Amino acid sequence: MKRLGMIALAAVLTVGSLAGCRGSDNSDNTDNKGSSGPKSDVGITKEPCPKSEHKDRGCIYLGIISDLTVGPFHVLAVPITDAQKAFWKRVNAQGGIGGYDIDAETYVRDNKYNPQTHNEAYQEMKGKVLALAQSLGSPTTAAILPDMKQNNVIAAPAAWTSAYAFEDNILESGANYCIESMNAVDYANETFKPKTVMAVHLAGDYGDDAAAGAKIAAEKLGMTFINVKTDSGTDKQAGAVTAIVTQKPDLVILTTGPADAAAIVGGAAQRGFKGRFIGTSPSWNQGLLATAAAPALKALYVQSSPWKSWASDTPGHKAMREALPGVTPNDGYTSGWVWSYPLLAALKKAQADGDLTRAGLLKAAKSLTKVDYEGMLPDGAGNYAAGADGIFRQSLIYNPTVGAGGPNDIKLEKDYFTGSVAKDYKLDKPCYEKL
Repeated sequence: MKRLGMIALAAVLTVGSLAGCRGSDNSDNTDNKGSSGPKSDVGITKEPCPKSEHKDRGCIYLGIISDLTVGPFHVLAVPITDAQKAFWKRVNAQGGIGGYDIDAETYVRDNKYNPQTHNEAYQEMKGKVLALAQSLGSPTTAAILPDMKQNNVIAAPAAWTSAYAFEDNILESGANYCIESMNAVDYANETFKPKTVMAVHLAGDYGDDAAAGAKIAAEKLGMTFINVKTDSGTDKQAGAVTAIVTQKPDLVILTTGPADAAAIVGGAAQRGFKGRFIGTSPSWNQGLLATAAAPALKALYVQSSPWKSWASDTPGHKAMREALPGVTPNDGYTSGWVWSYPLLAALKKAQADGDLTRAGLLKAAKSLTKVDYEGMLPDGAGNYAAGADGIFRQSLIYNPTVGAGGPNDIKLEKDYFTGSVAKDYKLDKPCYEKL
């Protein structure tokens, strides 16, 4: 996932109505050059959105394909999805986009973190939505990317693979897995000088990308690098635990799902391991503090992150909390909210250009040199016009096991920074190709 491969916590999703809406009517404005509004084609209707309070507005349909029930990241994906629904409701309350409301609820589907299921959901909705408000997972998104490119469909991913820097159809946010892991190794080098770095990770764009970043940074900084792949499943981590306790690395960069992370950290600690773990962001959720691994996590684990946590003081974080009253704080919500800003910026630009067709939206997205994240990411984030040269290189380090003042107000160990390796790294191909 651009970063998700992501997380698992105990949350309950009540998906809104998944029934199809207006069928072929979603293209009733095809090539609408003669009206006073912008041109449009797929995924836009003159009729209002099904739940809209604004009967004088048309509707722009966005799709969401996420891990909502049984996949390894469903505990993260449920709040991601709920945050995105709330984000677009806020957009509607603020006036919508060029005479249209946004519907991000009609076409919500569960991919079960399975590429085939993801593609089936995409094929079902692709003739009815303008774009994807969420495509969760790196391997799952890869299953639909060729068709997206053929049909000018853009998506906000719930993932952070470095491959997205080379894809115009993907509107990624934050530091990718590769850069995040480079920064994590740099942070460790500054704080406790590890001599040996081991990457323990899932296979595929998610884990391999993070492991590649750890490898590049370790070798640049004169450390020994060890690569260990593992499979998803708490009952499948014995091999990873054995590799850790027998080879005794000073630092483990951990890139798994949360339940797997708890099994690995807890299992290694139980067998006497005293080294340090830094988890890539999808490896964590607060629910791990209710597991038997909590003491080990508190002793050995910190978390790298692409952006600041739920309780942070920015206009965007404040708007998110106001839009999600009463929820249990969870940084799945934070991720879902942040990921939505670039698509909003592209929609506004396309509307201003008078072209809300898929091709017009893609053109607008490719032209963005910055995105207003309302402070949730620093200035300079969202430069899609620059391609791979414009990747965002800052990340943070948190200790998620320590509350700094309230629920989910976790301890910030290092604010936004770019490590020495990431600063000078030339991204000429996806990092995982170099692992």
